[in-house]
Amino acid sequence: MLTPPTFPALGLSLLSLAVGAAGALLGYWVSLPLYMLTGPAVLVSVLSLFGLRLEVAPMLRDIAFLFIGIGIGAGVNAEAAAAMLRWPLAFVALAIMLVLAMVLCRALLVKGFGFDQRSAVLASAPGHLSFVIALGETYGVNLTRVTVAQSVRVLLLTLTVPALAALMGLDMSQGLIPNGEVLGVAYVAILVVLSLITGWVLERLRVPAPLLIGAMLVSSAGHLSDLSPGILEPKITMACLVLMGTLIGSRFGGTSPATLFRYAGGGVAITALTTVLALGFAVPVSMLLDMPLPHVLVAFAPGGLETMIVMGAVLGANPGFVAACHVGRLLVLSVLIPILAARAGDNR
Repeated sequence: MLTPPTFPALGLSLLSLAVGAAGALLGYWVSLPLYMLTGPAVLVSVLSLFGLRLEVAPMLRDIAFLFIGIGIGAGVNAEAAAAMLRWPLAFVALAIMLVLAMVLCRALLVKGFGFDQRSAVLASAPGHLSFVIALGETYGVNLTRVTVAQSVRVLLLTLTVPALAALMGLDMSQGLIPNGEVLGVAYVAILVVLSLITGWVLERLRVPAPLLIGAMLVSSAGHLSDLSPGILEPKITMACLVLMGTLIGSRFGGTSPATLFRYAGGGVAITALTTVLALGFAVPVSMLLDMPLPHVLVAFAPGGLETMIVMGAVLGANPGFVAACHVGRLLVLSVLIPILAARAGDNR
């Protein structure tokens, strides 16, 4: 955790972030929804596909996750915490949706795009990319095909979820950057130290995105108890979003346009199918829990865990609800993916 990067890696990261900042500026000019995240994701993806090496050092990524978690926690209040009693229904619906999504997406990839059964299982998993790649290496599947399909899913959801929310009339001008008094340096320093300790504990417990979730927990507790009143400096939040967008776009590094066009069709198809399923399950859950549909949709959307948690905060959703749903999704997938992959071995 927070291992200092080498000098060349730091230089490459700064170049990548400069490109990401240019993407955010372009996104602002063309009025992209959530431009500070989607703009860098698009520009860095395009340049990566055409051979420009862009990446973000793990330490810078972790620092961004840390401050984003603190920023999200600042939006937690007593009303949001009280909603916890109504969440079990959402987790049951989410688990059913995940099973259905993987079965249908596997069939779609096999019959429509020529995937073998095991590659189709790994490519159709709505999340847990590092786990999927590790399993793929163990089974000896075509990892390029699987990785491209998964990367297309993450990028498309990063772009489409804000667009869908905007079409639903949701105001995304607040959310992650609410109005309020800015936290003092001493408060921020204490939150950072406590978040690092909590993140370290969560990492030992193998909780996904430990720094992000640890910082959310610490910041939420501080704001619920009024021990850390105020919001994070908006410029820090904006910079972290640009870094996240750059990180998403850099997933396409080393992938040629020809390879993308060859395998992207399957990624587009399963993204569309899982999005439809997420929407279908989100509608009744939002009605039963009396939550806005966009808030439940972002909690059920099969995007990257960190990205969707941030997206939920921007949309003004209950951050605990969104985080719990996405962590729950990864826990279900940790069991579901190996079972389906093992069974697929008998059915190539």
